[in-house]
Amino acid sequence: MRYTNYRFQVPEEKIVRVIVDTDAKNEADDQFAIVQALLSPKFENVGFIAAHFGTGRVPDSMERSFQELNLIFDKMGMDKEIIVKGAPCPLPDAKTPVPSAGAELIIREAMKEDNRRLYVAFLGPLTDLASAYLMEPRIAGRLTAIWIGGGRYPNGGPEFNLGNDIAAANVVFSSGIEVWQVPKDVYEMIPVSFAELELKVAPYGEIGAYLLEQLDRHAHEPGPRKSAFRTGETWVLGDNPAIGLILYEHRFMYEWVQAPLITSDMTYVHTGLNRPIRVYQSIDSRLILEDLFAKIALFAKHHS
Repeated sequence: MRYTNYRFQVPEEKIVRVIVDTDAKNEADDQFAIVQALLSPKFENVGFIAAHFGTGRVPDSMERSFQELNLIFDKMGMDKEIIVKGAPCPLPDAKTPVPSAGAELIIREAMKEDNRRLYVAFLGPLTDLASAYLMEPRIAGRLTAIWIGGGRYPNGGPEFNLGNDIAAANVVFSSGIEVWQVPKDVYEMIPVSFAELELKVAPYGEIGAYLLEQLDRHAHEPGPRKSAFRTGETWVLGDNPAIGLILYEHRFMYEWVQAPLITSDMTYVHTGLNRPIRVYQSIDSRLILEDLFAKIALFAKHHS
């Protein structure tokens, strides 16, 4: 599925296949990345996978992500046939997959004979990629995985997406899959203010209004999950870099690092045994955010 209602056209050779794997109901930033992916004409969106966000807060987190994806697609009038369910829980260990329609989708698209490059953007844990690889190791070398997750290099440390499936991260990091990692200190480089969103997002259609409303509602939820970067007037759209890097790969903003082993406390152990992965050190928040704002406004204009 491609959204192409623009005055410009993307050259055919630049179109890529994209799968977005999202823990969409974890908090309130995935929604912005989902919308940006849906509205990017460079993307042939071949699937959206509902991901779990652990079982500690709620027992049905993947199902809640699935429902949120359906809600967003409904508000945008998009075809929901490309939404599938991922694993409902983390891997039990580093050798046992959790089969799902999402893992099958990754395998099917990776093994397809298609000249267009396949990107899989992970906005939550790596469970579905690790499961797909354990089920079909030949997918290594046939896709690029972009992961929003993991602690700051070189030492690592606690990080939400990684903590929801450390075993899956170790499976992926020890594989031959091409990985672009956006660790915590980098995905926090895309702050926005609520006033900015009220001006540049909320006025534009049902989806624009919903994006701000659900973020504002989530910001008032009680509990210890409120991070230091949430000041009352700001948020971090930490998942959008995964979409932005497909639009423009930020060629001089990463280093090649041998993928570490990750311990149970999420420390990186640099064994030197795994192959190098691309670890981003910064992102262009201006490009990513202005692209998001423009696409939401143009979508509303064309569907008013």
